[in-house]
Amino acid sequence: MQSNRRVPSWASALIGLVSGAVAVGISLLVAGLVKPSAFPVVAVGNSVVDLTPAPLKEWAIRTFGESDKTVLLAGILLILAAIAAALGRAAVRDLRYGLAGLAAFGLIGVVAVLTRPGSGLMDVLPTLAGVGAAAYALRRLVRQALVPVEAPAEPYRSVSGGADAVGAAGAAHDTGSALSTGQPQEPGEHHASSTPPVMRAGNDLYAFDRRGLLTGALGGVALAGVAGVAGRALSGRAEVSAARGGITLPRPVKPLAPLPAGVDFRIKGLSPFVTPNNDFYRVDTALVVPQVDPRDWTLTIHGMVDRPVELTFADLMKRAVVEADVTLCCVSNEVGGPYIGNARWLGVSLAGVLRDAGVQKDADMLLSTSADGWTAGTPVDVVMDGRDSLLAFGMNGQPLPVEHGFPVRQVVPGLYGYVSATKWVTDIKVTRFDRDEAYWTPRGWSAKGPIKTESRIDLPRDGATVPAGKTVVAGVAWAQHKGIDAVEVRIDQGPWRQTRLAKAPTADTWRQWVLDDWDATPGSHTIEVRATDATGYTQTGDRAPITPNGATGWHTITVEVA
Repeated sequence: MQSNRRVPSWASALIGLVSGAVAVGISLLVAGLVKPSAFPVVAVGNSVVDLTPAPLKEWAIRTFGESDKTVLLAGILLILAAIAAALGRAAVRDLRYGLAGLAAFGLIGVVAVLTRPGSGLMDVLPTLAGVGAAAYALRRLVRQALVPVEAPAEPYRSVSGGADAVGAAGAAHDTGSALSTGQPQEPGEHHASSTPPVMRAGNDLYAFDRRGLLTGALGGVALAGVAGVAGRALSGRAEVSAARGGITLPRPVKPLAPLPAGVDFRIKGLSPFVTPNNDFYRVDTALVVPQVDPRDWTLTIHGMVDRPVELTFADLMKRAVVEADVTLCCVSNEVGGPYIGNARWLGVSLAGVLRDAGVQKDADMLLSTSADGWTAGTPVDVVMDGRDSLLAFGMNGQPLPVEHGFPVRQVVPGLYGYVSATKWVTDIKVTRFDRDEAYWTPRGWSAKGPIKTESRIDLPRDGATVPAGKTVVAGVAWAQHKGIDAVEVRIDQGPWRQTRLAKAPTADTWRQWVLDDWDATPGSHTIEVRATDATGYTQTGDRAPITPNGATGWHTITVEVA
């Protein structure tokens, strides 16, 4: 019987997957030595984020929430795995095809890395090292999977008389793991199941060596794992975590009084007045959280200023420290959405630092830049109008969590985060809106983003089934730097009913509300909520999407009463 078998499909896929794993592990290791953001997988992912149309980004946030970055990275790795498996199959047929494929993907990685903000030629080293290591692994695994065998004295025959030749060759190399440089073409004929298939490449014969391949694959996996672990360690996570743990927060010049009684109704299921750090929402473009050591951190303030300023973390801690209760909200928050939270922040006055620099009168924008290159454009007049705009390094009595911007982030009451709340901030350019653009502006979002007056129903949950009788309806409302004066609830298109408001220590935080006398009757009911701020404005019921400057509309839920 004539055979057409080559290396089994699982084996060629394994060769590609292990080579790909080596590329990822080695590139992560070198990125840890050079710059964590130069890791090509992250660079490609960030490029994907930058190039993704705004509607698709909105869909990802709605669908996956704060896991959108994990899903994106997982998707990229799955695609890479599929491509790596295909390259393994190509390399088994002809090693040159596999190496050419690796070179192509190396080029994509180099382009992605070099197009990131603040990149340099050294940043391509992780990509080049990863591709080089993968090429070596690919070549070695192919050689270990295909071992040369001695041709029999009788000339090789592909159809008749081939069984003796195959049997003799296979017996000579049944357990071998020698390296091979050949490029397998059509296999020879074989009849004995106890011998490996023999393949011809040119005038050479090769046998598939399962043991040799598995031995090489285990070595490759071990190398990839060790390199990956070392790369993560070198990326600074351990050092930054230790540095954060060693920080003792200074006392504010004027400590805030403890929160007054009555700011939190303490109703189960109602958002607490203070959002715990672990529960605080996170929406940003960082696929991998920047690891910034406070000992190396500096903040540069330049541009349209009289005296450029550069501050170290130690300099910042020596300034007058301010404490403020401020609610932050993401512009991606849909009506009734979860991307909002309230915390007690500790830091220094951003306005005070700007006054030291001497902001020139024609400047109207602060272009702040994160350690990973992301930018936000903040109106100068908002920061300088007396509100508690901070360079914050503390959150709810703890040093700022790494995922929320450690060592320093901006906090500006009354503005959506995309124009104000820069995490891991390292640079502030004082400029003008007609001269510079921040990250989201050319992607279809408004240059300025004041937070809109909104409200949300937390209890009961949308779609819930509740017992008949007295039922609590409760939630939160916000109008940062204006304050909430009233919240009304309407059931089944009936009259608007005033709710009871919790206390609010400042106009810069959200406010709890509750309606605790609804006598729920059996059936399906629709509940709506609206808020009125301290300026007298009542939020509109007109629905608008989050683009370009935040969603509007009344949060509406439906419940079943049994």
